[in-house]
Amino acid sequence: MEPRSCGFLLLLLHILRAVIALEGKIITSKPGDNVTLSCIYQGKELHLKNLRVYWQIADDQEECTVVHALISGQDNESEQCIHFKNRTQLFWDRLEKGDFSLLLLNVSQSDKHRYKCVVLQKTEYTRVIHQAEVVLRLAASYSQPILSGPIRNSDSTEEEVTFSCRSGNGYPEPNVYWINKTDNSHLPPSELKISHHTDGTYSVFSTLKVKATSNMQIECSIENRILRENLSANYTQQKQSNGSSTESHKNLEKSRRSAQAAGIISIVLLMGLLAVIACWLWRRRSSKLVSYTDVQTNEDKGGLNSPI
Repeated sequence: MEPRSCGFLLLLLHILRAVIALEGKIITSKPGDNVTLSCIYQGKELHLKNLRVYWQIADDQEECTVVHALISGQDNESEQCIHFKNRTQLFWDRLEKGDFSLLLLNVSQSDKHRYKCVVLQKTEYTRVIHQAEVVLRLAASYSQPILSGPIRNSDSTEEEVTFSCRSGNGYPEPNVYWINKTDNSHLPPSELKISHHTDGTYSVFSTLKVKATSNMQIECSIENRILRENLSANYTQQKQSNGSSTESHKNLEKSRRSAQAAGIISIVLLMGLLAVIACWLWRRRSSKLVSYTDVQTNEDKGGLNSPI
């Protein structure tokens, strides 16, 4: 019984190892970025001339599946899908150490696939020594939403007001929610426009029309399902009771007028002071000029009467 038990245990471990090797890793990338698809063999050091490495698309519906191929130490592009031409690279300094990861350049929406890495070694016969799968999905965080809300000009609670919310540079298409924060109820948007850009990202613009209330608390939320992100912006308009808002406005206006009057008075006083100083300087200069003229006249007279 013991030999059979040991054999069954070894078989179980072998199957478990194969399952672990095939376990898919999920990698999230942003459109336009470069991404590394991991495939690492933990065995002994290898020789490139005895290896064949295939990266392929594991999705059944794809007609062309060859992403990258390495045969006997050289890249083989004969069967590579045209979509991946000049966009894939292996790390040559890591291959003999068992790192067969693939660098995929400038990823786009069409690169969203399940990828499979298969490593074969040829000694006495060719056998598969390693397999791995990687799922590539694309996602990008949306910008912080900008929520714009109207300022009411009247106290009427029947006035219809419009809010707008915008965000961009995200992927995939977002979910947009308008929420009445007073009771956390969801409000249907009046308009929802999602734009798709050339770089693969999306932008969103939405509006909401509601009846004005004395206490409006509106939230716009942008959800990214893949990243599990919810970015929100809030608008709150609280009506102050007992006319305190009007009184505050009057006090503020009064303070502004007082400040303006004080500024004008200060300017007038400064101009008056400058005028006094200028007048004093002019008079002083004039008196000195007169004194100098008198002295010069006396000296001239004395010079004419003095003996030769």
